[in-house]
Amino acid sequence: MPEYTSLEKIRLQKIDELRAQGIESYPTRAERTHTSAQAIAEFESAEKDGREVKTTLAGRIRATRAMGKISFAHIEDGAGKIQLFLRINELTQERVDFFNKMFDIGDFIQASGVMFRTKTGEVTLHVHDFKLLAKAVSPLPADKDVTQDDGTVVRYAALEDAELRARQRYADLAVNPEVRETFRQRATIIKALREFLDGKGFLEVETPILQPIYGGAAARPFTTHHNELNQDMYLRISFELYLKRLLVGNLEKVYEIGRDFRNEGVSYKHNPEFTQLEFYWAYADYLKVMELTEQMVAYAAEKVTGGTKIRHGEHEIEFKPPWRRLEMRQGLIEASGIDIAEHKTAETLFKAIVSKHKDKTPDPKATRGKLIDFLLSEFLEPTLIQPTFLYDYPRDISPLAKSKPGDPLTVERFEGYCAGFELCNAFTELNDPLDQEQRFLEMGRDYAADDEEKHPMDEDYLRAMRYGMPPCGGFGMGVDRLTMLLTDKHSIREVLLFPALRNEEFGDKKEN
Repeated sequence: MPEYTSLEKIRLQKIDELRAQGIESYPTRAERTHTSAQAIAEFESAEKDGREVKTTLAGRIRATRAMGKISFAHIEDGAGKIQLFLRINELTQERVDFFNKMFDIGDFIQASGVMFRTKTGEVTLHVHDFKLLAKAVSPLPADKDVTQDDGTVVRYAALEDAELRARQRYADLAVNPEVRETFRQRATIIKALREFLDGKGFLEVETPILQPIYGGAAARPFTTHHNELNQDMYLRISFELYLKRLLVGNLEKVYEIGRDFRNEGVSYKHNPEFTQLEFYWAYADYLKVMELTEQMVAYAAEKVTGGTKIRHGEHEIEFKPPWRRLEMRQGLIEASGIDIAEHKTAETLFKAIVSKHKDKTPDPKATRGKLIDFLLSEFLEPTLIQPTFLYDYPRDISPLAKSKPGDPLTVERFEGYCAGFELCNAFTELNDPLDQEQRFLEMGRDYAADDEEKHPMDEDYLRAMRYGMPPCGGFGMGVDRLTMLLTDKHSIREVLLFPALRNEEFGDKKEN
C-alpha cells in the first residue's frame, strides 16, 4: 500500500465526504459540448450579433480564486485554457462554497453555462451548473498556476527535472503545454513521411517484430522465447531483410514505419526501442535514393515548421535540396588527416590513428571496419552540421551494400548527417545471392562470437535472393532523430513519450 502525504490524505478525506453526500468522485459520464477553443471561437463569432452561446466544458482545474460571493477558476483541456466565473446569483452561496471547499487544483470538472466577456476582456464561461468528473488525489508536480487580483494567471514554477519528466511523462504532459505540442509535432512528422511516400507510389507494409533470425543491421538483439514453438526469438533490429523479400515478390516500392529494438547503450541520440522508417525501391540506386531523401525531409520540415529552414540549438539549418555531397574517404582525410585507402588492414590503420592522434585511442582489437567507424564518429561526424550526404563506404562496414563498379572494396552507400549526428543510412542494395552468402561468411569469420557487429547467416533470405531480386535502393532513418531536429530538442528522451529508464526504487513519500 502507498504511503500518502498529508495533502493526499486531505483529498482522500474529501472523496469520502462526497460519497457520504451521494456524490461520485469518478462518475461514468461526461457531457462536454465544446472544447475551450471551440467555445471561444463560437462566442467571438456570435458576439458581433449579440447571440447567446450556451456550452458545457470539461477540463482540469489549473487555478482558483475565491472572492466571497463569486469565484474564478481556470480550466485546461486539450485545446487550451478558459476561465470559469461562478456567482451565488445563479448557483447559490452553498454551491459556490461547495466548489471552493471540495474542488482542488488538478481535479477534472464539467461546467455548463453561458459565454461572456469580462471587463478585462477575457472570454469566460458564466457557470450555471457544474460537477466533479475526476478527483486528483496527488497534486501535480510544480503545479503552481496562480490567478492574480487582476485575473491574470502566473505560472510560478514548471516541471523541469529531466529525470522526473521522462519517468512521469503523464505529469510532464499535464503541466507543460509545450511538451504536448512536441508530441503533436512528432505525429505531424510521421504523417508527413507517410504522405510523401504514399504520393510517390510506395506501399506501406508490416513485417514481423519477433524474428527467428535477426539481421539487417549491426546490433545486439533482445532475445525472448516462444513457448509454443519451443525456440528462441529475437526482437527485430531492422526491417531490411523482410522488406527486401517483398521486392522478390514483385512489390516494387515498399516502406514501413515501426519499432526496432537494439540491446545496446543509451545516449542523447539513442534509445534501445526506437522508431524507424525504412523503404526499398526496385530499379533505383543510392543516387536516386539521395534525391528522394532530401525531398522527403524537406517536405516533412515544411509540414511541421512552415519552411525548410529550422533552428536547432545555436545552428540555423537549411533542408532545401540539394544537400551537400561528400565522399567518405575525402571527408576523413580532411577531418582526421588519415587516408583509409592507404591502410588495408586493421593493424596499419590502428597504428596510423595512434601515431596521429595520441589523445584518442581506439580499441586495439577492433576490426578495420570499427576503426573506420571510430574515425568517423570522433573526427568527421561532429563537423557535419548542415545536411550532408557522406557517400561511398568501405565494404568492411557495409555487408548488405553493392560494390561500386571496378572497385570491389568500396560500396554504394551513403549516410545523411545533420547537426553533428547521423540521420539516415542507405545503399544500392546487394542483390547477388552468391556475393551475399560470401559476405555473411566473412562477417562470421572476422568477428568474435559475442561481437554485437556480427551478422548471422540468414538462409531463408538467401533462398529468397536466389529466386531473383531486382536491382534496388534501400533506406533507413530514425524518426526520433528527425523529430529532435525539427522540434529543436537535444535529447532523444524529449521526443519519446516513454523512454527506457532504470527501474525506479519506490520509497516512502515524505510528508508535505
